[in-house]
Amino acid sequence: MRAVEFSSYGAPDVLHLAEVPAPEAGPGQVRIRVRASAVNPFDYKQRSGLMARGASGPEQPVVPGLEASGVVDELGDGVTGVSLGDEVFGLGSATYAEQAVLRAWAPKPANLSWEQAAGLGVAGETSVRVLGLLGLRPGQTLLVHGAAGGVGQTAVQFAVADGLRVIGTASERNHDLLRGLGAEPVTYGDGLSERVAALAPDGVDGVFDTAGTQLDDLIAIAGSPDRVVTIANYSAAEHGVRFTGGGGDASAGLARVAELAASGRVQVRIAGSYDLSDAAAAHELSESRKADGKIVLTVN
Repeated sequence: MRAVEFSSYGAPDVLHLAEVPAPEAGPGQVRIRVRASAVNPFDYKQRSGLMARGASGPEQPVVPGLEASGVVDELGDGVTGVSLGDEVFGLGSATYAEQAVLRAWAPKPANLSWEQAAGLGVAGETSVRVLGLLGLRPGQTLLVHGAAGGVGQTAVQFAVADGLRVIGTASERNHDLLRGLGAEPVTYGDGLSERVAALAPDGVDGVFDTAGTQLDDLIAIAGSPDRVVTIANYSAAEHGVRFTGGGGDASAGLARVAELAASGRVQVRIAGSYDLSDAAAAHELSESRKADGKIVLTVN
């Protein structure tokens, strides 16, 4: 099968198409024939070597990708509730490929395109997980830092669906986008605390950080580090802030994601759609941090 891989760390042009063996579904897994795979910031950090601790390249070629949508074509041992031919989306590994294995999945909502469904897993499951950690109640106020990105937009919509008042940080060009999702926008950067205080004089009840910046400001806005959860700042523990990076059983979270998407209460904005062979261009857009939604690779 065709897959995108890299054998050395570097710029987006280290990504290339290759013929690789098709993966097999292990116990509790399904394999899909991929229709679309989403690009996440983790992917370019992995490709560029930011997490490599000085190594010049991986020990063996790496196929990136954490989420995809497609048609089930193989069931692992012990898998129930899904059949060959079912349309699903979910979380896995090495999804920049014609076939990929998922460790958690849910039925693809009929009202979503393949591209939209591919971009729903990571952002949706992350939003469900973080909002669960914050434990806010309807009527309370949530600040989403980095609200115009792929995860941020989904978090805003999930929070609104849960009855929360949402304030979202973004560049001014994305303020109308956030208003359309039900959030009250503010500009990030210097003076953030004062701008949030103007909207919420009594403070906010929780902060969902998707950007990894201005952590001290976010703690001050929340009034306590235990009211802040980040998915992007790896120094969180030094500040008493909770960091969550996923893992574990994501099935319940994806079921909730599928339910909200099928009802139309959560939508996925696509910032860029590229053919599998054009993964380098997709990474360039991702790394620019200018995408106002999800970036996806399509497989024809």
